Amino acid sequence: MSSVWVSTVSTVRGTIKEKPGFNPSEDAAALRKAIEGIGTTEKTLIDVLTQRSNAQRQLICKAYQDATGRTLCDALEGDTNGHFEDILVALITPPAKFDCQEFIQAIKGAGTTESILIELFASRSNHQIKAICDAYLAETGRALIHDLKSEVSGDFEKTLLILAEGKRDESTNVDMAKAKEDAKILYEAGEKTWGTDESKFIDILCHRSVPQLRQTLVEYKSLSGKTLQESIEREVSGRLEEILVAIVKCVKSVPAYLAERLYKNMKGAGTTESTLTRIIVSRSEVDLQDIKAEYKKLFGTSLYSDIESETSGDFCQTLLKICGEDGK
Repeated sequence: MSSVWVSTVSTVRGTIKEKPGFNPSEDAAALRKAIEGIGTTEKTLIDVLTQRSNAQRQLICKAYQDATGRTLCDALEGDTNGHFEDILVALITPPAKFDCQEFIQAIKGAGTTESILIELFASRSNHQIKAICDAYLAETGRALIHDLKSEVSGDFEKTLLILAEGKRDESTNVDMAKAKEDAKILYEAGEKTWGTDESKFIDILCHRSVPQLRQTLVEYKSLSGKTLQESIEREVSGRLEEILVAIVKCVKSVPAYLAERLYKNMKGAGTTESTLTRIIVSRSEVDLQDIKAEYKKLFGTSLYSDIESETSGDFCQTLLKICGEDGK
C-alpha cells in the first residue's frame, strides 16, 4: 500500500515548497527508472528532487532503498558525476548533516578553508549550529569544538569557538541603555584608543542578540560618525576582521550577506561551484526568496540570470529549478 504525504509544516521564505499529494513510492519508482534505464534521464532527477521539500526527499530515499536494496545516494553517485552529482547528493542530505559535511570539507586537507567556517558560523542560528554539532558527533564520534580548536588559532579561533557553542542571546527585547553602553565600549576599544582591544569586539558581537546588536550599530554610528563595519575594517585585520565583518553583515541581514557571497563567487576569479551549491541548497527552504530580492537590490541583476550566464549543463538547470522562475 502506497503512502501519501500530508503536509504539516509551512515553509518560511524558501523557494522550495512541499509537494501536495506527494507519494514517495511513485517518486522512488520514477527515479529508479531514470537511473536504471538506458542513459540516465537527468530531467527526471532534477524535476523530482528540486520540487520536493527535504523532509519529503528523506521519505523518497527510504522508499528507494526499500524498493532497490541500495541507497539513493549510492545510485546517484554511480550514475551522475561532477557538480551535478554534488548538488543532487546535497539535495537528498538532511540540512544539519549537509552543513556538517561542509564543515568537515572545510577543515580537512592541507589547509583549512576559513571562508566556509566564517559563512557557516556567522549565518546560522543557535538551533542550526547545535544541529551541526550533533551531526558531527554522530558522524565522527568527536566533539566539533574539539576538532575546530586544532584547525584555527588566535582571536579568530576564539571567535569561532564562541559562535560554535551556539549560545548567542535569543531574546527579542532591546535594552537601549545597554546598546549605548556597548557602542561606547566598542568605540573606546577601537577608534578612540591607540591599538585595538579585540576581545571587546569578540565578546559583544558573539554574545548579544541580533535585535540588540542592530540597535548597538545605530548607537555606534551616532557616537563615532562611522559604521561599526568601517571601524572594524580600519582597526582589525586578517581572518579576525573577516569574521567580525561577516557577523555585522549577518546582524543587518543574513540574506544580503549570502547574496553578496553568491555575487562575489560568480563574478570573482572563477566560479566556485561548491559555494553555489552550499548556499542555494541550504537556504532553499529558509530564505532563498529574500536572498534573491537582496541580490537584485544590491547588484541590479537577478540571481537567476547570473546563474544562467555563469554556470552550465545539468548543474545550471538544477540551480535554476531551485531558484524558481520568478527570479528571472
